[in-house]
Amino acid sequence: MTDLTIEPYDVSEADAWNAFVAASRNGTFLHDRRFMDYHADRFHDASLMVKRAGKVLALLPANRSETQVVSHGGLTYGGVIVGNDMRTGLMLETMAAISAYLRHTGATQLIYKPTPHFYHSAPVEEDLYALSRLGGRLIQTDASAAIPLSRRPKESQSRRQAAKRAAKEGFVVSETQDWSAFWGILTDVLAERHEAAPTHSLAEIEQLAQSFPSRIRLFGAMQGNTMQAGVVSFDCGRCIHIQYIAGNPEGRAAGAIDAIILHLIQSVFADRDWFDFGISTTEGGLS
Repeated sequence: MTDLTIEPYDVSEADAWNAFVAASRNGTFLHDRRFMDYHADRFHDASLMVKRAGKVLALLPANRSETQVVSHGGLTYGGVIVGNDMRTGLMLETMAAISAYLRHTGATQLIYKPTPHFYHSAPVEEDLYALSRLGGRLIQTDASAAIPLSRRPKESQSRRQAAKRAAKEGFVVSETQDWSAFWGILTDVLAERHEAAPTHSLAEIEQLAQSFPSRIRLFGAMQGNTMQAGVVSFDCGRCIHIQYIAGNPEGRAAGAIDAIILHLIQSVFADRDWFDFGISTTEGGLS
């Protein structure tokens, strides 16, 4: 019989939750409650805290819809967030306790999206082993593109030429707070190419950027006073994630996006380990 306790997250535990995420081996600022709760009205929170004798050992960011629990439907990735005390035996115990708790509350399915390993400050994949022991099965795989910055391959000639062309045409890359200008470009591009809208509204991304000014940053390619392209980066510590990339027709033709990417890789984030462009698959990884 385990001495672990599984407790549903309560807002009174926000500081303890955030402190654990900040010191964890596989959590990022996306698991901070200030980020998770920006869309709290869209998801019924079902996050869990795993404790032993009152000490937090693990967290499970999650939401619930009827009998299905997802970790987490509003985030790119979730999974069990752990600290330095986690070992394989404890993870087996933790996942078994979470599974028993969810069954007791009437849940029939847990959709589990682990944090990709290149976001980890130290390797953490005991959860995948524990899930296999509990009978979990793989239901989706996506293709992702990430560059190891300390040993990155030489930039392609086409990208270097595009960046030079942008500079020759007077484009200047700099960090900016003009979220409205970029959101106009991004909205047009997504509507035209994918009949879609940005995951975040303008108000939401401005709110998040204010909450995490050193984590969520916008870089624009400016021609005079006009933004022609932009890139939104999410700083997750050792890994930089590119959340949004967009350029208007003039910016794309001039190579402005390439100029921004090279600036980020070669200068702004050159000291990091990974540069993640995110997944390139759709339809549940089938195309």
